Amino acid sequence: MRIAVYAFDGITMFHLAAPLMVFGELARLGLADDWEVRLWSDRPGSIRTAEGYPIGEIEGPELVDWARIVIVPSWPQPVIPSDEGFQGLLRTAHERGAIIVGLCLGAFPVAESGVLKGRTAVTHWELLPELTEHLPGTDMQTSVLYIDHGDVLTSAGTASSIDACLHLLRRHLGSAAANRVARSLVVAPHRDGGQSQYIERPLAHAPTDTAIADVQQWALGHLTEELSVDRMATRANMSRRSFIRRFTTTTGMTPARWILAQRLNEARTLLETTDWSVDEVASACGFASTVTFRQNFTAAFATTPTAYRRHFAGTTVQTRVVCTGLPQREAEETMPSDRR
Repeated sequence: MRIAVYAFDGITMFHLAAPLMVFGELARLGLADDWEVRLWSDRPGSIRTAEGYPIGEIEGPELVDWARIVIVPSWPQPVIPSDEGFQGLLRTAHERGAIIVGLCLGAFPVAESGVLKGRTAVTHWELLPELTEHLPGTDMQTSVLYIDHGDVLTSAGTASSIDACLHLLRRHLGSAAANRVARSLVVAPHRDGGQSQYIERPLAHAPTDTAIADVQQWALGHLTEELSVDRMATRANMSRRSFIRRFTTTTGMTPARWILAQRLNEARTLLETTDWSVDEVASACGFASTVTFRQNFTAAFATTPTAYRRHFAGTTVQTRVVCTGLPQREAEETMPSDRR
């Protein structure tokens, strides 16, 4: 397999190293002697990384014609549009059957080339809105670490480049080879969930509608209770229809979706910071049942509550936690987070 990895002035060493490390490990382990990785740039010569280190003996754009897989491992930030020449290289390679890969911000030029038109893509979660804005014909996903269409692959942010490259190994050489490389690199052969579990909890903008703001503040103090649209509308002293319309206009989502989002964010906090069981977390955040909680959590973050806790819980947790609307637990000492 012939792999051409794009390098440019200002690329971070990690982004450049991720595909080189994964595919290079094949040769070091003696798993495949016909996989070759070479670097190319806009012109032959050398580039300087974001950390200030020069890298020489980089080939020119003609290397793309040699490659079976063309990888764009990142892209300058702030994001700049790729030029027509670069896009043409990707399109031509794609037309002759090469696999085009955009890792992290590398999804931008890949999408701009048109090879993803009408298809799903993913990039670093912080830049998903920007990619959506500039390329409205491309359907963005937040719940995955990578998307493989067979001929085009994009991955989410930073470390998910390793996940995507391991996936390519698994696809072409089988699970045994991919698992062997993963063990050698001391990384998971396959990670559960997607980057949605890593997205920071957005700070809600203060609504300009004070009646809606008052209802939101009240609802946050009563998440453990039944919060129907009718009850919230009564609290706002509005008809059901008027309340739904004003709430949606003010917040950008329906009352039911907003309540669900607040309950899920509260659940993430409890999973990270307490030793409460999943049943207790579900109840504390107002879910009708643990089954309902698990289903909604998995749909939102592409991972289970247990797996999320395993990734994000600290080595110690507080057993005295205030869940909005609940009485405080009496114990204040910390204890190991061993309840999964």
